[in-house]
Amino acid sequence: MADITSGLKKVRITAVRQTVYPDLMAKYENPIEHTCDVKEGRQWISVDGKRPEGMCPAAWYSMCEFVESLAKGEGNFYGGWMQNPMSAMVSCNDGFRPFSFYIEAIE
Repeated sequence: MADITSGLKKVRITAVRQTVYPDLMAKYENPIEHTCDVKEGRQWISVDGKRPEGMCPAAWYSMCEFVESLAKGEGNFYGGWMQNPMSAMVSCNDGFRPFSFYIEAIE
């Protein structure tokens, strides 16, 4: 049987920016001591469309379909949304302090 992962592109994931909504946190969130370990500028490399080690599982869930598509050589999401058609800007699903991630196919 052929290896279906052969020929997949690597995908770089870069944590670009975190936005924080203190008003929403005060109104809706229970106080918590520890939230997110991601820092702006942190990078991961996805190999074979898989979640990189150390990547937050919740953040991965919000981007995995884009990463898998880019790894297969697909792109141009939503008909030209990104300047680089082999990339996407995706945010994690934390409604209080979401991180935006730039994901791009690389060789």
